[in-house]
Amino acid sequence: MNSDAPDGGPNLPTPMLVLGVGNVLMGDEGAGIHAVRMLEAEVWPDHVALMDGGTGGFQLLEAFRSYPRMVLIDATRDGEPAGTVRVFRARTPSDFPSALGAHDVGLRDLLSAAALLGPLGEIQVVTISVETLEPMCLELSAPVRAALPEVARRVRQIVQGASGR
Repeated sequence: MNSDAPDGGPNLPTPMLVLGVGNVLMGDEGAGIHAVRMLEAEVWPDHVALMDGGTGGFQLLEAFRSYPRMVLIDATRDGEPAGTVRVFRARTPSDFPSALGAHDVGLRDLLSAAALLGPLGEIQVVTISVETLEPMCLELSAPVRAALPEVARRVRQIVQGASGR
């Protein structure tokens, strides 16, 4: 990650980070990481950075402070069928999915800490619903794996919409 992210400027697009989080050793809990790895195979505008945030916890604070716009991709247990993709704009830490238990620090905790340091930038969240976690499993379930192209489509829409501003 470039911790010296440019500020944008009057004629430059606002820098944006696409951040996938999760634990690839816990099956579907790693969906955000699998999504970002898939997205890395595509060509992105210069103002867009992609990052595998793993289970980085508070080590990701700098990313939240460095980028005025962010797309965050994560798995969630929200009661929806596995593979359901949702997109929403997070305004406060309570808008984030609760930790699935595999992250060292949940996103709510991380965002609460980031908010203490100053106002947060614009954060769009893309979640992939999961039903079970499989310890020591590197593979995604079929429904979650099948949802990755939809996650990629939604991320591209967000980036294209942001570039058009």
